[in-house]
Amino acid sequence: MRERFRPGTATVITSESPSSSFGCVFEDDGVTGYFYAVDRHSGAGILDAVQIYHVPNLLNRDRESEAEVQWSSDGLKAGLFINDQLHAIIDFDARVAYGRSNYPPPAGAWAGVTRIPWRDDLAGLLR
Repeated sequence: MRERFRPGTATVITSESPSSSFGCVFEDDGVTGYFYAVDRHSGAGILDAVQIYHVPNLLNRDRESEAEVQWSSDGLKAGLFINDQLHAIIDFDARVAYGRSNYPPPAGAWAGVTRIPWRDDLAGLLR
């Protein structure tokens, strides 16, 4: 489901996997937008997070936007679309989150040394 929001305005959009305990949260705290991977039932908290944007750097921050989370058919991968552009993918099966900004380094339960760089063919994970 698409949800309207204005970048730079406090926003929280949640989406739950249709087939697992995983979920995603898109949050704009007024300064930055992040996409979080969570496990709703394990109590592990945030598994990983990728920065989507830094509000002062946005060209169209004064315009309303639309966000949508789309899940793969197996319910183990989720993609964040803003204004129909894919900005991030979380692959719960592989325990990795991808974001166009490649920032910050992996943290939370999926902490690692470096983030795997974004590739446009990652959209294929959502099939």
